[in-house]
Amino acid sequence: MITVNRHILKNGLRIVHSEDITTQMVALNVLYDVGARDEHPEHTGFAHLFEHLMFGGSINIPDYDTPVQNAGGENNAWTNNDITNYYITLPRNNAEIGFWLESDRMLSLDFNERSLEVQKNVVTEEFKQRNLNQPYGDVSHILRDMAYKTHPYRWPTIGKEISHITNATLEEVKDFFYRFYAPNNAILAVSGNISFDETIRLAEKWFGDIPARDIKPRNIPQEELQTEERRMTVYRDVPVDTLYMAFHICGRRDSGYHTFDLISDILCNGRSSRLIQRLVLEKKIFSSVDAYISGSLDSGLFHITGKPCDGISLEEAEKAVWEELENLKHCSVEETELEKVKNRYESEQIFSNINYLTVATNLAFFELIGKAEDINNEVQKYRSVSHEQIAKTAKECFINSNCNILYYKKASS
Repeated sequence: MITVNRHILKNGLRIVHSEDITTQMVALNVLYDVGARDEHPEHTGFAHLFEHLMFGGSINIPDYDTPVQNAGGENNAWTNNDITNYYITLPRNNAEIGFWLESDRMLSLDFNERSLEVQKNVVTEEFKQRNLNQPYGDVSHILRDMAYKTHPYRWPTIGKEISHITNATLEEVKDFFYRFYAPNNAILAVSGNISFDETIRLAEKWFGDIPARDIKPRNIPQEELQTEERRMTVYRDVPVDTLYMAFHICGRRDSGYHTFDLISDILCNGRSSRLIQRLVLEKKIFSSVDAYISGSLDSGLFHITGKPCDGISLEEAEKAVWEELENLKHCSVEETELEKVKNRYESEQIFSNINYLTVATNLAFFELIGKAEDINNEVQKYRSVSHEQIAKTAKECFINSNCNILYYKKASS
């Protein structure tokens, strides 16, 4: 059981805290409620660009990394379609440095053309390296564009195309910052060897005077129900053909989310899971296969991907996957099989939440989707999933009219 303390500053900044005296470190995790889904369709990649810009210098601190390193700390950040997340770890005696650094870049960045050009070049090179010049690098662009027709999940976090980043102006960047990077659109999670009273004192001192901003309500177009199968075949310079399948599922806050997560583990988590045991080890249809869910806040995707063995066509590979999905619908999952995946999840949660930084990150996320204390209820939510729920969910989800299928083929030389 993780003990959670909470406080809200007058400017709307939500603070969640959990003390851990077994470590000599402190973690600060700042979650901003902004991601790629908040971008304009013609100005994508901005949330990810800001992940980089936030390290480029703020109004009073020209260099973020040097004070962190001098204080014996580490920091990093990541962005997805839903959120932007920054974290910093420091020895407990230097914890105030974290509050100072994070508050100053929340107050205002040092907006200038030089910094913007530097970070635009960095992001552009990342786009080229990961998505244009790497085998299978454009899969996310293709699959998202197939699966989503109206929702902004139709582009990945990196952006829809490079020109959206290279053409970004300083005024557009400033506008994006002041619309989303505000105390009343953020959650500060603090964990490690620091008391709740000290956390509140430092938060009030460093964040208390940052003005709240006018955060407009989201107006995201909801994706319409997919009613027919969508297929595409592409040819690329890749080593082997690969099968990609994506089914629409519920969002992260939905009660059915935990069922989908368990199904992905039943299908493909460990050597004894169904797809690996039957399609890789026994039938040797795939050399590798995977199944996972996107975990998106809005309606997400259930992914199945695999590389067929030599001599196996993508059509044969796809047929084998459908057969396994039909088995899941009509043959009850054995008690030992279901208990195994539940036990695996519980053990992973116990071990991950031993780490003070993981606790801070998780507390911020659970506060976003509900309340931080819900972190203590997750295992029970997985435990409560029944065989009947799994079969019912599989029957509703794994149908042709809900499926997007991509054949990613090796181009002929």
